[in-house]
Amino acid sequence: MIRPTLCAGLLLLPFGVGGQTAEQRYDEWTRPAFPPDEYVDRRATLIGHLAAGEGGIALFPSGPGRSGGETFRPASDFLYLTGLELPDALLALDAASGSTILFIPSRDPRFDNPGRPNDFPGMALLGDPTLGTWSGVSDIRPAVALGAWLDTAVARGRLLRLDAGPGGIPDGLPEASAPWGPVEQFLIRLRTDHPEARVATAFPEVARTRMIKSSREITALRAAARVTMDAIIATAPHIRPGVDERTLAGVLEAAYKRGGAQRPAFASIIKSGRNSLWPWRVLASHSDRRNRVMRAGELVIFDVGAELDGYVSDIGRTFPVSGRFTDRQREILLMEVAVADTIIATARPGLTLADLQRAAVAAIPPAHRPYMQAGFYFGHHLGLDPGDPGLPEASLTPGMVFTVEPWYYNHDLGLAVFTEDEILITPGGAELLTASLPRDPAALERLVRAGTGTGIR
Repeated sequence: MIRPTLCAGLLLLPFGVGGQTAEQRYDEWTRPAFPPDEYVDRRATLIGHLAAGEGGIALFPSGPGRSGGETFRPASDFLYLTGLELPDALLALDAASGSTILFIPSRDPRFDNPGRPNDFPGMALLGDPTLGTWSGVSDIRPAVALGAWLDTAVARGRLLRLDAGPGGIPDGLPEASAPWGPVEQFLIRLRTDHPEARVATAFPEVARTRMIKSSREITALRAAARVTMDAIIATAPHIRPGVDERTLAGVLEAAYKRGGAQRPAFASIIKSGRNSLWPWRVLASHSDRRNRVMRAGELVIFDVGAELDGYVSDIGRTFPVSGRFTDRQREILLMEVAVADTIIATARPGLTLADLQRAAVAAIPPAHRPYMQAGFYFGHHLGLDPGDPGLPEASLTPGMVFTVEPWYYNHDLGLAVFTEDEILITPGGAELLTASLPRDPAALERLVRAGTGTGIR
């Protein structure tokens, strides 16, 4: 019989009672979204784009990967090119040799805690054949070898390429006031350890690769859109005077989870009344500004999206809080949807986003043009991110997926409407991926009134 002992008032059990939790395996905790040939093809395409440009070695860090209540998600470029959910890893693509190297830690630091071996039993990464099998990468090295490898690459004058986004590589260290992601953190390491290193952006090549979705990616994006549309439909009947915006966000995000989504693609933007007149960054500047109680006669705007298996959606609709649009609200919404329809009807291979911009502006009645607020072409690319990499000058190509979202903010009338849809460029034009979610005023009213039982308010 094992007897516990008392020490300074504490009950101590012999170490190991109950058995030791077995060390975990990587394949017990995760699975890539696609087969290895998907990631092999992506890397080959990107290497081809790099070789056709400045060449060099493109470096893609995965990020630290310490979970903070949310499930771990590596940096999108790393996930896109490997399919692996790894912390503290880095992928290197050499345009000159066509080679691929994956640097990984020997163990997953999230599974190690010497003081709590039963809760944190460890997970070995280096030497696990699953990583190579799933990613299609044959050259896997320990993360501790990265420093010496970088020393050699810099000493040979190799150009190092980082995807720092459309803004490019900063001349010095990243600004301390800006949030530092995996790329910024790695750039700090390069600038500190190798100030002489030649560093250039890889964003254009990454964008050219990621803009064109494979058939598997399109299937994933359809699924993410379906979850989001179902959640919007489930939330609309909860819209009524006296309900606050945060309550609607809770209903929506619960529906995401019921639909299988791992998380929202971004913080849900649900804004009503005077809140609807402001973009999300302005509303987010105050801690409780995005929790307004809705009032009769107002509109509430949804700008929301779920993330499902890494792929995201981004959809917008405008609903009447009382279940009925006023004549003016209906008129403005119909005008805004007509502008979106013009963009969708215009989109086809061979055009550019600038062509879509011109078509959109021409469709806006002159009296409304001062109130139509939007970016370059009233939308953005979608994929692993709500703002997937894109090049404004690129010709539209089958496989591109992006949003169409003309925004109307009229502070003079105190009225805003917003409709956001997702389209896929096809060989013959564009397919509306969000066609099953109502867009016309009468159908939107019916969704809201579905919560009353009688359908009438």
